[in-house]
Amino acid sequence: MKLLAGNSNRTLATAIAEYLDIPLTRAQVRRFADNEVFVTIDENVRGEDVFVIQSTSYPANDNLMELLICIDALSRASARRITAVMPYFGYARQDRKTGGRTPISAKLVANLITRAGAHRVLTMDLHAGQIQGFFDIPTDNLVAIPVLALDIQAHYKEAEQLMIVSPDVGGVVRARALANRLNADLAIVDKRRSGPGESEVMNIIGDVAGRRCILFDDIVDSAGTLCNAAAALIENGATEVSAYVTHGVLSGAAIERVNKSVMRELVITDSIEASEPVNKTSKVRVVGTAPLIGEAIRRIANEESVSKLFD
Repeated sequence: MKLLAGNSNRTLATAIAEYLDIPLTRAQVRRFADNEVFVTIDENVRGEDVFVIQSTSYPANDNLMELLICIDALSRASARRITAVMPYFGYARQDRKTGGRTPISAKLVANLITRAGAHRVLTMDLHAGQIQGFFDIPTDNLVAIPVLALDIQAHYKEAEQLMIVSPDVGGVVRARALANRLNADLAIVDKRRSGPGESEVMNIIGDVAGRRCILFDDIVDSAGTLCNAAAALIENGATEVSAYVTHGVLSGAAIERVNKSVMRELVITDSIEASEPVNKTSKVRVVGTAPLIGEAIRRIANEESVSKLFD
C-alpha cells in the first residue's frame, strides 16, 4: 500500500500516514508559471495499491485538477489499484437539477474521477447519499458521527439535558442517527431559504426550553443558517447552543458571523484544512478524523469490511 497526498490537506494526509505507520509517497505536485498543474511520482508504484488523499475544497477547481492529474500519473505508472480518498467531496451540493438549464455537477465530477483512472472512491459525509450512485466504481461513504459523538460525550457530561437539532428538514435522518447514538432527544428547525446562502427560521419543531442544544449538519459554508437557527433556539428557551458540523467550508464572512453569534462553539472536522481565521478564533474547534479514515484505508487494502466501523 502507498499513500499519495495532494496539496489540499497535507496536515490530514500526514496524520493518516502516521496512523497507518506508512510514509507518504515521494512526489511533486506543483504549478507551472501559468498555473497549470504538474505531477511527478518519485517512487516506483508499479503493481501497488495507491490511495490518493485530496479534498476538493477551496480552491475547488485547482484541487480537483490536482486529484485528476495524480490519478492519471499513477495509472500511467501502472499502479494496480487507485483509490481517490476525498475527505470532502466538492460540488456535492450540485446533486440535482434545481431549475431549467442547470447542471448536475456532482455527476460530472464523478465521471471525471472515473475516467481519469480511479478504481475506487473513499469519502466522508456526502451531502446527499445518492451521489454514491453517480460513480460507476465502488464508493465508500464514511460518516463522522462516531468521531463527533465521542467528542460530545467528552464535553457534555449531562446527557439528559442534551437535544440534537437538525438545522433543516433535509438533515433529519443524519441528526436522528446522532441522537440515537447519544440517547438524546431530537428537534428540527423549519427554515425557508430565500436564496443561495440566505435562510429564515420559520418554526422550531420540538420543545427546546431548558435544554442544551447541539445543531448537527454536514456542511457549514456561510454559517448564516447555523447562526439564525442558534438565535431562534435561544429565543425559544434553550440554555445554550453549540454546533457540530463535518465539513467546515466557512467561506466569506462565516467566521465573523460565528464569532458574533449566540453559539457557544462550532466544532468541525479536519476534512478541510483549517484556514488562518479558523485557527485564530476561540469559537471554532477542530476534531481529527485521521484514525477513522486511516482505519478505512487499512480495511480496504486488506479487503476487510468498512461498514463494520459503524456497527
